[in-house]
Amino acid sequence: MNNENYFAGLASGVKSLATGLKTTMREFFTKKITEQYPENRETLEMFDRFRGSLSMPHNENNQHKCVGCGICQMACPNDTIKVTSEFVTTEDGKKKKRLVKYEYNLGSCMFCQLCTRACPHGAIEFDQSYENAVFDRSKLIKVLNNEGSSVVEK
Repeated sequence: MNNENYFAGLASGVKSLATGLKTTMREFFTKKITEQYPENRETLEMFDRFRGSLSMPHNENNQHKCVGCGICQMACPNDTIKVTSEFVTTEDGKKKKRLVKYEYNLGSCMFCQLCTRACPHGAIEFDQSYENAVFDRSKLIKVLNNEGSSVVEK
């Protein structure tokens, strides 16, 4: 009776060893995809779904799509975005909100993309930048709207 348990255990062990070796040998012969990062900066391409850092695209006339509504700021779970806006009176006498400053703290962003999904105008997006290391955390706070920029008029 003891010999049967011994041989059954031995067969089970050999079977699990063969399963592990099969996985090891399969991975040993697959093509490697490791990137040699510092050496291939010029040719390195990130995949489409990569979320680098938040950006606000501007056109050639220094215009953007952000109206300063603050919905992205409300959607952000950890207060990464700070939108400063003001009301201005247009020439026809109506009050309109205008973006003054759009601050983004890359150091506290968790790249959840809730802000870009909440934006009704598609004014912000994540770009492909991946080199964001700095020695001073204050350099991680970025102002996304350019100096003197305005909203694209539809």
